Amino acid sequence: MADELILFTNPQSRGAMVHWMLEEIGCPYRLEVKQYGPDMKSAEYLAINPMGKVPAIRHGDTVVTETAAILCYLADIFPEAKLAPPPAERGAYYRWLFFVAGCGEPALGNKAAGWTPDTPTLQVQFGYGSYERTMETVAQLVADRRTIAADHFTAADLYMASFLHWGMMFGGIERRPVFEAYAERHVGRPAALRALEQSAKLMAAPAQPG
Repeated sequence: MADELILFTNPQSRGAMVHWMLEEIGCPYRLEVKQYGPDMKSAEYLAINPMGKVPAIRHGDTVVTETAAILCYLADIFPEAKLAPPPAERGAYYRWLFFVAGCGEPALGNKAAGWTPDTPTLQVQFGYGSYERTMETVAQLVADRRTIAADHFTAADLYMASFLHWGMMFGGIERRPVFEAYAERHVGRPAALRALEQSAKLMAAPAQPG
């Protein structure tokens, strides 16, 4: 029997990206919804992720946290889904997956909190330099590419498209035609829509006590 794969998530979290990834793969999985607050900070869940955050997955005895790491793990464990290029061709794949994690997310998070490195001295101290430089790099990347890491859709596209889509939806990222064209191309994929439909049902269901 194959190892059980559990996604610990909340429909209103980055877990939505992993949910989409699982639908792309088509493997059996189980969702365990964690509510914000005491549920995510319970001793049981902290044994899965000591940060008390989602997403996290448990695949048999293996636990993986952090969105980019989960996406990479799943792409490797289920190679038949072809969500990662061959190992020798993964330069761009790793580069842009971890650009979102290491530059995009911190830049957007700091901006949303009302702060951004605004002097050359501060910009040297932060891996992303500035929000403006980060987003201009993304704009140049997606301006003339349907996909960013291979000649087909990969986990890097899933992560980048999700980042742009949700950032624009909530107003953190300015709407640019190149961002909208790239994101909409991918978030309309059947797997993404299936995950979105399931998430909508989860949000409509009464919250379970944690």
